Amino acid sequence: METLSNLTSTFPTFLLTGIPGLESAHAWISIPFCCLYAIALSGNSMILFAIITQRSLHEPMYYFLSMLSATDLGLAVSTMSTTLAILWFNAREISLDSCIIQMFFLHGLTFIESGVLVGMAFDRYVAVCDPLRYTTILTKSRILQMGTVMIIRTVVLIVPLLLLLKPLYFCRANVLSHSYCYHPDVIKLACSDTRANSICGLINLILTTGVDSPCIVVSYILIIRSVLSMASPKERHKVFSTCVSHIGAVAIFYIPMVSLSLVHRYGRSAPKVVHSMMANVYLLLPPVLNPIIYSVKTKQIRKVILSLLFTK
Repeated sequence: METLSNLTSTFPTFLLTGIPGLESAHAWISIPFCCLYAIALSGNSMILFAIITQRSLHEPMYYFLSMLSATDLGLAVSTMSTTLAILWFNAREISLDSCIIQMFFLHGLTFIESGVLVGMAFDRYVAVCDPLRYTTILTKSRILQMGTVMIIRTVVLIVPLLLLLKPLYFCRANVLSHSYCYHPDVIKLACSDTRANSICGLINLILTTGVDSPCIVVSYILIIRSVLSMASPKERHKVFSTCVSHIGAVAIFYIPMVSLSLVHRYGRSAPKVVHSMMANVYLLLPPVLNPIIYSVKTKQIRKVILSLLFTK
């Protein structure tokens, strides 16, 4: 028994969870999931291709949009393999090392997306409040610097968080609540002291969402103040309509994230299927809806995508 315990500690294996209570219908449930992943992959790929190939879209707003699409593409890919493997083949086992790799991309890309949304908020602030200096403030080199800072921040925060998982001792049934590895879900199963992991996770949350969301709110307070100072209602509507797509992207990113965190912290008595569905919504909603929102609301993107689809 002692040898078995040592093996469990050294080489822990986790069991991922599909849709609890609906295991017999996993094959049918995989159909809408495949459709959603197909929309996420094709939609974000198309926006990236359009921005890269069309010189008319080589502007600050579209550079940030390309970052958002690349991040959403990565998020979709990072969970697709384990989710579809469970639904198709009931392949639930995953090692700690594989779990850590998945969490590196999953949580890392989430941190980057949060930073990209701040960059997009700053872009909209400059476009509305200081339009004459828009191109001089948001130069290509400055946008590249902002992207580099987002990546460095992510690596600095995520690497210590994940390295702290290696010394943990897992001695119970290691059944995770979702179809992918989620940091709060993993540390919940540890039998050893996880205070350092929890503190590091809290610091990461404060330095990402805790910093980014107030920056977005402040930028929109300044934008609204600037829009309300305009005399013409038609001009107000026109200026504010340029922010609608970004507001939608912020909402579909932060609302599911906050909801999943609340379910993990306070909804332990909630049915397991609620945890599972919230987890899937949290990571699938932004990659699926962002390309749709920007294609519908942004005329230039819509024109380019339609021309790519229907050009003979």
